[in-house]
Amino acid sequence: MSRGSVAATDDINQTLPKAEQRKLDSIHLRDPLLAELGNDEIRFTEDGVQLLKFHGSYQQNHRELRKSDKVRCWQMMLRLRNPGGRVPARLFVALDELSNRLGDGTLRATTRQAFQMHGIPKADLKEVIGTIVRNLGSTLAACGDINRNVMAPPAPFEKGGYPVARRLADEIADLLSPEAAEGSFLDMWVDGDLSYRFKPSKAVRRARERQSEGGVFSGSGSEPLYGDTYLPRKFKVGVTVPGDNSIDLLTQDIGLVVFTDPSGTLRGCNVYVGGGMGRTHNKEETFARIADPLGYVAADDVLDVVQSIMALQRDHGDREVRKHARMKYLIHDKGIEWFRSTLQKDYFHGELRGLRKEPKPKLLDYLGWHRQKPGLWFVGLPLVCGRLQGELKQGLRSLVETYQLEIRLTANQDLLLCNIGSSQRAAVQEGIKKLGFEAPGETSPMARHAIACPALPTCGLAITESERILPDVLDRIDVQLQRLEINKSILVRMTGCPNGCARPYMAELALVGNGLNQYQLWLGGTPNLQRLARPYLEKLPLDKLESTIEPLLLSWKDAGGRRSFGDHIEKLGDQEVNDLLSASA
Repeated sequence: MSRGSVAATDDINQTLPKAEQRKLDSIHLRDPLLAELGNDEIRFTEDGVQLLKFHGSYQQNHRELRKSDKVRCWQMMLRLRNPGGRVPARLFVALDELSNRLGDGTLRATTRQAFQMHGIPKADLKEVIGTIVRNLGSTLAACGDINRNVMAPPAPFEKGGYPVARRLADEIADLLSPEAAEGSFLDMWVDGDLSYRFKPSKAVRRARERQSEGGVFSGSGSEPLYGDTYLPRKFKVGVTVPGDNSIDLLTQDIGLVVFTDPSGTLRGCNVYVGGGMGRTHNKEETFARIADPLGYVAADDVLDVVQSIMALQRDHGDREVRKHARMKYLIHDKGIEWFRSTLQKDYFHGELRGLRKEPKPKLLDYLGWHRQKPGLWFVGLPLVCGRLQGELKQGLRSLVETYQLEIRLTANQDLLLCNIGSSQRAAVQEGIKKLGFEAPGETSPMARHAIACPALPTCGLAITESERILPDVLDRIDVQLQRLEINKSILVRMTGCPNGCARPYMAELALVGNGLNQYQLWLGGTPNLQRLARPYLEKLPLDKLESTIEPLLLSWKDAGGRRSFGDHIEKLGDQEVNDLLSASA
């Protein structure tokens, strides 16, 4: 499919795939969703559901309510757009109130640094999204074939490259925000109140003006960057500083590492392209992939290279086969050299240089107390699978409301309370202690970096459990390590299906749902998230987890434990790992 002009041309000589035709017919993500919002049905049609994703919501069917309540089983999950995980106090208070009154009473921090709400009836969706918008939030482009929430290190440090990374994440979110769809979004959820339009910086305004020029232009005057059919599939961007891999940089479609001068001014970025986690069981043509290095660009070219990369994917990504539509497949099929040369020939006219040297990345989490800047502190609180509910949610709201604290969410599903004045620190410390956080920086090593997807009962793609059983799984592995006298931890991730929402394919040990209480076993990632794991077992019954992995753990122990578990697996090689797994059968 040619450049975005396909979507803007009246005379289309070929039949578009259904997903593409739906976007083209929607009048920029408006129809039939707008009409369906006004009817009395308890759920949206399939066309409405697919367009709803661009507005930040998924329709879900609560499996445990299907037999008992045919109305309440239809619910909406709503995801926010929070670049860099930032949630102002006013917005958090609104989310807490909405989740209690119109949702299932919980909030959930996602692995892309955003809050999700669950259990919202269709009839209440307009009130919920409208209230979020009126309280400085947005759900536009949180889902759908479009740029998703832009990630950045959550730590609110006012030093080094951290302020630049946060600002750049905000700017990229604005740069890649859809122009016509924003009007549809405001029409639908706040009755066309244009005062809620985003207000881009001067640099973003200038870059957006260039979206109507050259190869970046889609051919559509309404959506100069996206075109009338938007992207072939979702698109993800992350920004970080050298050495900080708190955002799983290599899993992004575009990963940027910022370099600054001693005064904190942006000098340029290393650019990585083509990461992505989603795959499908028994479909070898689908796979997880880590990003390739593209090059280094100077500060003045960063925004242009980002929108140029996305325009290249818009034009060359696979619009015929959705499972093959992510940019990772384009780069895998064509090669990074083709990608680089096509980018420079047709889209990006700045200079791509060789990568600048970076320190070895670390998976940072920012749990515990940290100095934000003189006179201000922040504290990182570990959340079990990112779920906020009950007394914990109520207590956090009280602290946020009392001290007007900003929240920042991490890619590890934890939560930072920020902007705590020195005079407030003792009171906040006492407040979090009452909520069970006596020593938030000293959490269990096994639980510290483990993450899970929501899975059952709400996710329609889930094959089996994940979030609800991860704490028990971690306890079991932890007990096993203690019994074997292994004093090191393992990076564990778990999902209820192969789509990769918890980025399991980067873990040292991952359980990927593949049947009722059965999981694929993936092994061999690294603690700092630099290497893909590999699948070793197709169907591991959960009750055989300990007996299955024990030979591997003993082998690790016998090797002296100098390497991480993932590096030990890599050193053993596939044949020896398989032999050890067979010995446990």
